[in-house]
Amino acid sequence: MPRLVDVSHDLLRGGQHDVNKSSAIIRTEAAAAQDVCCRPYLPQSACKHMDAQGYKRVRWRVWSCRLMAVLSLGLILVVFRWRPRLALLARCRHCPLALADFVLIRDTFGQQHVVEVLTEEIEEGSLGFLGDGVDTEWRETVHLYQEKQTLLRYYLLEGLRYVWLDRRADFCRVSVLHEDWTCQDLHGFRDGLSPPQQVLRRQVYGPNLIDVPVKSYFTLLTEEVLNPFYLFQILSIMLWLFEEYYFYAACIFLISLLSIGISLYEIHKQSCTLHNMARLVTNVTVLRNSGVLENISSEELVPGDCICLPRDGLLLPCDAALLVGECLVNEGMLTGESVPVLKTPLPLSERRYTSEGERKHALFCGTHLIRAKGGGPFGCGGVAVVTGTGFFTAKGSLVSSILYPQPTNFRFYRDATKFLIVLGVLAFLGTIYSLVVFSWFDMSWIEMVIRALDLVTIVVPPGLPAAITTGTIYAQHRLKKQGVFCISPPRINISGKVSLFCFDKTGTLTEEGLDVWGVTESGPAGFSQVVSDPRLLSPGRMLSALACCHTVTLLQGQHLGDPLELKMLKSTGWSLQEPGEGAEALDAEFAGHRVLAPAVPSGHSLVFSRQSASQALAIVRRFTFSSALRRMSVVTVACWGHSALAFMKGSPEMVAGLCRQDTVPPDFSSKLRIFSSEGLRVLALAYKPVDQSADLSTIERCEVEKDMVFLGLLMMKNLVKPESSQVINTLRMAALRTVMVTGDNILTAINVAKNCGMVRLDERVVFVQASALTSQAAPTLRFHLEDGVGSVVPTRDAYQGDVVYHLALGGTSFDVLCDHFPEHLAKVLMRATVFARMAPDQKTRLVKELQKLNYRVGMCGDGANDCGALRAADVGVSLSEAEASIASPFTSKTGNVSCVPLLIREGRCSLVTSFSLFRYMAAYSIIQFTSVLVLYTVGTNLADMQFLFTDLVLVTLLAVVMGRGGPSEELHPRRPPANLLTLPVLGSLLVHVSMVILGQLAALFLTRSQEWYIPVNSTVFGSANLPNMADTSVFSVSGFQYVFMAVVLTKGFPHKKPLYHNVIFLCLLLLLFAAMAYLALAPSRALMAALQLDHLSDVNFKMLIVALAALNFLLCFVAEMLIDVGILNCLRWMCPRRSSKKKYKRLHSLLSSTHTPTWPPLNQTLQPSEHTAASLR
Repeated sequence: MPRLVDVSHDLLRGGQHDVNKSSAIIRTEAAAAQDVCCRPYLPQSACKHMDAQGYKRVRWRVWSCRLMAVLSLGLILVVFRWRPRLALLARCRHCPLALADFVLIRDTFGQQHVVEVLTEEIEEGSLGFLGDGVDTEWRETVHLYQEKQTLLRYYLLEGLRYVWLDRRADFCRVSVLHEDWTCQDLHGFRDGLSPPQQVLRRQVYGPNLIDVPVKSYFTLLTEEVLNPFYLFQILSIMLWLFEEYYFYAACIFLISLLSIGISLYEIHKQSCTLHNMARLVTNVTVLRNSGVLENISSEELVPGDCICLPRDGLLLPCDAALLVGECLVNEGMLTGESVPVLKTPLPLSERRYTSEGERKHALFCGTHLIRAKGGGPFGCGGVAVVTGTGFFTAKGSLVSSILYPQPTNFRFYRDATKFLIVLGVLAFLGTIYSLVVFSWFDMSWIEMVIRALDLVTIVVPPGLPAAITTGTIYAQHRLKKQGVFCISPPRINISGKVSLFCFDKTGTLTEEGLDVWGVTESGPAGFSQVVSDPRLLSPGRMLSALACCHTVTLLQGQHLGDPLELKMLKSTGWSLQEPGEGAEALDAEFAGHRVLAPAVPSGHSLVFSRQSASQALAIVRRFTFSSALRRMSVVTVACWGHSALAFMKGSPEMVAGLCRQDTVPPDFSSKLRIFSSEGLRVLALAYKPVDQSADLSTIERCEVEKDMVFLGLLMMKNLVKPESSQVINTLRMAALRTVMVTGDNILTAINVAKNCGMVRLDERVVFVQASALTSQAAPTLRFHLEDGVGSVVPTRDAYQGDVVYHLALGGTSFDVLCDHFPEHLAKVLMRATVFARMAPDQKTRLVKELQKLNYRVGMCGDGANDCGALRAADVGVSLSEAEASIASPFTSKTGNVSCVPLLIREGRCSLVTSFSLFRYMAAYSIIQFTSVLVLYTVGTNLADMQFLFTDLVLVTLLAVVMGRGGPSEELHPRRPPANLLTLPVLGSLLVHVSMVILGQLAALFLTRSQEWYIPVNSTVFGSANLPNMADTSVFSVSGFQYVFMAVVLTKGFPHKKPLYHNVIFLCLLLLLFAAMAYLALAPSRALMAALQLDHLSDVNFKMLIVALAALNFLLCFVAEMLIDVGILNCLRWMCPRRSSKKKYKRLHSLLSSTHTPTWPPLNQTLQPSEHTAASLR
């Protein structure tokens, strides 16, 4: 019996930890199953899926399924392919997970997956590295089973590997083995892994590959043909052949074949493109614990490997944490940012390592390492430890999101499926009626069933799914021409339903670059006069701080870094210089400290003499800016080691809190308020001396950033982009709520909100301040006005925009609200316009909280800090130079927010077009369904070429060009509906169906009432009776109905341009109207023979048929206009008015009610309560 390996945390924890001290348990399969009951799978942080159940293969069931497959001619295999769960239940029995051959998984989206449990033999020799320290019990266990195999059990789901952990009695992601590593643990891997450790980890983790499978054309063809759509087409073609519709069946077969060919080519091409983009194999140098460097393929990398980074860079094949050196990395593939990012060594601490939490020290797979410097063993540029491989990397998760996108929870798509069921019910009723009709004729049961099934191919149009995506394809093409790129087309329709849009501030609403407005220094008497040009500052600590406290780097003579820091450095007149070949001599000039970047005043150069370089400073240690810490710092050394100073820069509140209070001017708060209220970006600077004799390259951040001396304030002017005010006003006029989410100061954010129109000059701002829970005090919540006066806020406000007060709060207050004041959170979210000092995870949390109120949330940002929020939002727009950023569904190259109303307009246009096309395709199937039933009643049917003319010439051409109409130039306050199963939609279709039926019945009765009418032969049925007069009349009227229904159901105002703007559609309508008039009034004999139309000699009757069609069109057009203006709303009076299903609408009604007490309560300290005041059941 094979043995099972339990891979636990301790097995792979810490490079200096002996793996023999782990609790790896080797057990038999039966023993492992004894303590594992058959139970639902409990969600854990390491497991994406919510529920998993084990199944074991039963041999007799497998053979029974094979027999059934033979007897059913493979049909049951097709069913099993569509429903893998049925195949699992038929072939297997339920069992504990520990014994499972297959696992049935239900993920968080309700989707089911069937995966096979795989086993891999782990060689005994690979466990020999455990050493002599293994305890006696473990050794006895190994000796007992030394003749048996050691197996690792795992399965693969969406590229991720899940391994069996006996300790948890679960299959968990293999990343659980290292996800609790601390920063100190990672530093423990600095000496590298031993070869046996590396071999074992490679077997457990698998190869370091993001492998996107490229299927062969034959495999793709098999999968495509077994698609329900094409199987439906095959069955339909077989039915048509039986009914002798040879030409129609041949044309549909050729079209389907062409469609499959194009589809296979596109799928194969996209798979190859994604495969080439995702697959990255290169050679890397790793350090072994023996001190030897080994050059290996990147496929062999495992978490814990210590890799040496070359000075000239490389394309990173894994996620890693930087331990030694500084790296300049281009992360444009992940974030869309074109500015390279500086990475610094990971600090030594006990906190748990996460790539997002330690982003400034993390290297991500797929990003381009431009340069590494700062030292490492054997002359390499830096040292990093691998933290993620394969699909467990940042690039892997992005590729996985492309391969396995989250299901789109959009009502339109859900209702479309339900509507198909309604059409199926209609087909069932028509089938019953047709069977009754067939009983009047001398027909066999087989022929009756086949002709009845033919109705199903008519009522359920197979081209419906493709037709409703036409509008989205056109919208995507128009967006691309405007510089907006989309990687998730279904999101275009969703953008048409956006009700709230969040905007980042810096670089989104305001200009990316900031200009230095002035500097004010701190002194014993307070702040000095503002100096507008830092060059005018006397040499001293303030000027040195401005010149050195940054992460700007020099690459090939060009300064690279954050635009704010580039402006700050440029304003001082100082510059960074390349040490060139004299790096070691430069280190000696600065007392032997390893120099990361030397900064020299203007006009100076790095000449190694005590005279010329006396004013230069060397940056020897950097602690990069953190959104959570809101600060950054550097350690510098003066030439010849005369002094060593640490400088800090960051938000004024944070910097002042880390300074000695006797150095902070008493008017600090008032000055900060004045500068921030003017819309200035305010940064504070501080310094302190450090011991120059210490090893400054290893000094800890916590030692540097405390007991600082306050230096002063740097003010930078951030101008609002010209387009921002216009866009915000456009959205506000369209009843779309706008919210600012920024990491900047709250007063600066409010000033920008007023300048761009989010907050009008006549509207008040109410500050929300919440204090967190401490050991001495409970959490509190206060509301106070901007100017600090007043106790009542007017309750008069308008829906979603025209409020007379706005709430503003910071990130800390937002977290306290979420955690301790849920009864006020929803109300605050309803009225808050400015969210300041928001960290990246807080932005993401805000988007999710707004979605809980049933808002369709859009997010527009430009930086890496917005990536989480961009992905969480229903519609994320990244302002980037890249044509496609995987950070968000939409990427705009315009660089300003003018793309937002464009995207919403296109989304509304696409949604309206999808609605129109869906209704038209449904109307088309009902028109044809009615024609067939009417003709069945008299013993005939449409001809082969008549079906072909209707489907290809009339319907297909109209459906293709119907979606070409562009969006309206203005945003209307009313959003388009997304619900197909509403009274206007269903009522409209019911009216039009009634008109269609009446029109065709009128044509039939008019024809049969004529003196010259010749009845059909009652002894035969169907095409044997062609041509005949009844068929000719019904075909003529139905042909007009196909054309005019395209006009009736094509919506324009207010979300699309009027019909006449779609010139191709308009010309096609006129052409098809003319063609149908020609067929009805004076067709040529050749055309009549081809379409099997009967010759009607009565010209007056022909004119009557055309007039009947015109009357039918007029009635349908007028009915649609009346429905559009709301005539069906009178039916709602018969039902009691129900409250909206959207929480934010109900909450708005609650806050606007005169019966609700005035909210928010000003100048009152609120405590957490047990119950929420606004219940949203």
